[in-house]
Amino acid sequence: MKVSDFGLDIVKTPRLVKLIAFAFLSISTIFLFNHFSDSFSSYPSLHFPISSTTNVTTTSVAVSPSPLPRPKLKISPPPLPPTVVRTGIIDENGAMSDSFDIGGFDPDSVDELKSASGNLSVEEDDSKVEFFIEKLNVCDKRKTDYIPCLDNEEEIKRLNSSERGENYERHCPKQSLDCLIPIPDGYKKPIPWPQSRDKIWFNNVPHTRLVEDKGGQNWIRIEKDKFVFPGGGTQFIHGADQYLDQISQMIPGIAFGTRTRVALDIGCGVASFGAFLMQRNTTTLSIAPNDVHENQIQFALERGVPAMVAVFATRRLLYPSQSFEMIHCSRCRINWTRDDGILLLEANRMLRAGGYFVWAAQPVYKHEDKLQEEWKEMVDLTSRICWELIKKEGYIAVWRKPLNNTCYVSREAGAKPPLCRPDDDPDDVWYVDMKPCITRLPDNGYGANVSTWPARLHDPPERLQSIQMDAYISRKEIMKAESRFWFEVVESYVRVFRWKEFKLRNVMDMRAGFGGFAAALNDLGLDCWVMNVVPSSGFNTLPVIYDRGLVGAMHDWCEPFDTYPRTYDLLHAAFLFSVEKKRCNITNIMLEMDRMLRPGGRVYIRDSLSLMDKLQQLAKAIGWTSGVHDTGEGPHASVRILICDKRI
Repeated sequence: MKVSDFGLDIVKTPRLVKLIAFAFLSISTIFLFNHFSDSFSSYPSLHFPISSTTNVTTTSVAVSPSPLPRPKLKISPPPLPPTVVRTGIIDENGAMSDSFDIGGFDPDSVDELKSASGNLSVEEDDSKVEFFIEKLNVCDKRKTDYIPCLDNEEEIKRLNSSERGENYERHCPKQSLDCLIPIPDGYKKPIPWPQSRDKIWFNNVPHTRLVEDKGGQNWIRIEKDKFVFPGGGTQFIHGADQYLDQISQMIPGIAFGTRTRVALDIGCGVASFGAFLMQRNTTTLSIAPNDVHENQIQFALERGVPAMVAVFATRRLLYPSQSFEMIHCSRCRINWTRDDGILLLEANRMLRAGGYFVWAAQPVYKHEDKLQEEWKEMVDLTSRICWELIKKEGYIAVWRKPLNNTCYVSREAGAKPPLCRPDDDPDDVWYVDMKPCITRLPDNGYGANVSTWPARLHDPPERLQSIQMDAYISRKEIMKAESRFWFEVVESYVRVFRWKEFKLRNVMDMRAGFGGFAAALNDLGLDCWVMNVVPSSGFNTLPVIYDRGLVGAMHDWCEPFDTYPRTYDLLHAAFLFSVEKKRCNITNIMLEMDRMLRPGGRVYIRDSLSLMDKLQQLAKAIGWTSGVHDTGEGPHASVRILICDKRI
């Protein structure tokens, strides 16, 4: 066979025809796929609005004559899942445990969960809302010492009566403060504690009325550019130390610094009584009204002594039942027996079971007929409310409150004053009127059996079980968790931000919880005191705070606080704005913080990331130097810390 004939036969075979057809079909398929794929990629992308408020603008799109080459996609492997860290208070066996890791808390996630379940209406995310505020102006110079709810002259003029001290109670203005409180001329950085106990700068509190009225009683005097405090008082001219020695000798069981840890000084003057009790390891909350003895509390706070403007008038004071182991009244100008003893019954409400009431006044030791009549009325009233007169010596009389209700229930039928109704909550104090009745003591002994100091700072008190909150069995573990969390946080603040160099003295925790932040400051050896504020919008944890040996007050941050301007070195707010943003104006809260903060003071705000831009802009408008920092959870956490300095 010829070779040419052989090649012709191969071409004619069916196998070759099939191969050619298959190759043609494959080439056609590849061509069509590339054609349509490139054509699709030349169309413009479609942008969809992400909210109902997005503005959409239609524009013409020019199609290029030749499509751009498609980028080569790099396919990366999926990221590794994060390491799971066990959190909470239950171990792997399901038992309560003191060993746990505490993560950050984002209140916004709680709101989102509630919104998803239909309990809350969905609100606009703060991080997507544009916020701008111009630099705030300084107020008129007359507002240098302005306390908004106590200096509301227009509202005070409208009062029907002021004979019971109604004019010294809270009357908040409808128009919130919209400017920055000015500082006095010549203001200087405050003298640090403990030197401030004995002297302060004159220009920081430039008021001479107390020098003129009380200079002869060893309260206060002026030396060059300073006020000097010799340590005396109206009833203890020779000094508070000698006076405290006398009380200790009269009542050995008072045991300052161990059994008696928290005291209340009523009508405190310049707070020398509380200042000298500090060195006996007893925290004394000094209170006085904003009355003719001008600026008593401002002097106290400038000295670095725990103090607050407060008055015995018609409403309950802002402290819970059984707060104080001792209540002291030295010439405090209060008529305890008026209106069936309602003012002494308010003191009784706040006095801890088994606590002492110390009264140093003229009726105790003077023999004038009028004063002796006042003494008889006092003795009669105290016996009817079951107080025992422990000692009367010189110008001091001391009574002790009973430990339980046995005396109360054994009184004759119809005895006055009556016991309060069983449904009366003695810890309900925000805008609540005083009641002319004896506050019942808990039948289970809660409040009477606190540990001695310093053990009580960390021993979960029995009254922890009486707090109206969402947990019961686990409350002790929750309190321990809070204490451990804040110890770790504050320890990092002290180490990283060098808190010990700041010489902090007057500190306010604006949302105190169980007092873990204040306990951490104590444990880490910072020589300061903390006003633990419990917002009225949340759980009332004040009884626990006082049982731990700390001090605090109830407050609603939609209103100004009862203190003078420039009285705190550090303001601490943990998740306050996340919680209160639906009720209160955040700008008003920040302005109130500036009013309370000393020049040279600092603000630490720990809150949701979504609020940080707004808060930082407010800080800038106020004139603070500020910066946002990561928490210990790292840069991807939903919580940040805003640190602000108020420069002099």
